[in-house]
Amino acid sequence: MTQAFLIKYAEIGIKGKNRHYFEDRLVHHIVRSLRDVDGQFEVTKEYGRIYVFPHGAFDRDGVLQALQYVFGISGICPVSVIEDTEFENLKKETVQFMKELCPEERPQTFKVNARRSNRKYPKDSMQLNADLGEVILQNCPWLKVDVHHPDILLNVEVRASIYLYAEEIPGPGGMPVGSNGSAMLLLSGGIDSPVAGYMVSKRGVQLDAVYFHAPPYTSERAKQKVVDLARQVAKYSGQIRLHIVNFTDIQLEIYQKCPHEELTIIMRRYMMRIAEKFAEKDKSKGLITGESIGQVASQTIDSLVCTNAVCTLPVFRPLIGFDKQDIVALAEKIGTYETSILPFEDCCTIFVAKHPVTHPVLSVIERSEKKLGEGIEDMVQKAVEEAELLVV
Repeated sequence: MTQAFLIKYAEIGIKGKNRHYFEDRLVHHIVRSLRDVDGQFEVTKEYGRIYVFPHGAFDRDGVLQALQYVFGISGICPVSVIEDTEFENLKKETVQFMKELCPEERPQTFKVNARRSNRKYPKDSMQLNADLGEVILQNCPWLKVDVHHPDILLNVEVRASIYLYAEEIPGPGGMPVGSNGSAMLLLSGGIDSPVAGYMVSKRGVQLDAVYFHAPPYTSERAKQKVVDLARQVAKYSGQIRLHIVNFTDIQLEIYQKCPHEELTIIMRRYMMRIAEKFAEKDKSKGLITGESIGQVASQTIDSLVCTNAVCTLPVFRPLIGFDKQDIVALAEKIGTYETSILPFEDCCTIFVAKHPVTHPVLSVIERSEKKLGEGIEDMVQKAVEEAELLVV
């Protein structure tokens, strides 16, 4: 028997005539994920299944770890592949598989779950279940059958070859990245925005990102923190183009000329304006933020109305109904939490008002912005033109 990995997907299977497009995207990302794993691999697909075949020695744990970052995968099954599909050989290989899986000193229960996709095979699924179960009991008397709650579920898939497996490692689910367009993530050094990027990327959206830096009020360590967060999200989403914007002059101008209780909302509106400019340049179809209703003053419904008013692209807020603890749990799951809580402040926390308005009125905010004059547009254009671009 040779060793391979069966890749299962879920939602892709209901895509009908477009399924091959999503499968091809998934194959592309599987190949990408294995580039840094020791070994040579061939990725193939059959109807409803994708396989990874190693050639020669390979890092099994490295393969499993890499595949768990690929959106679109619902399950990863290490399989033994039987090329000689004669039933006598299948019986011999099945017994060997079970002896290695369930040594005599560990009595367990099992169930055989056979699926015959190859209709030319002489035994149907029910016969395979019965006959293979019988031969296992004859050769492994320390095992017993339990069809309801077995310790071991032995899966036997009969195709052009026969695949045996008893382990399924959960994948991240979702859709293959790039199968649903691209969007621009407003990425800060906090807990929320990396999680928001992860969630939208899980739906097949390619990410780019923009970060607002405010030197000397924010340090290079704060900037590096955001770069590290982008790299962690990129393990799932693939390569991210990170635009780093010097936002200091714009923030100071707002701070000096606008009512302090409105600072957060007005700064947020200018962030959205700038993010849209990068989205247009990168051909992104929407913006992504980590906002959750009522979490802070700038995230009340009235505040979100004022923020949305400057946007022409849709704004995706996947965390909008989440409690903070829900967001923290996801951040811990995807590995961004420990970086997010490092004590390096971003530009939002530096210029926060003592008593920010929680129910802003759009017409009042727009009137306050007029105090900035035409010079603010030159500052915006300069910030866009001089932004640093990192690919992570």
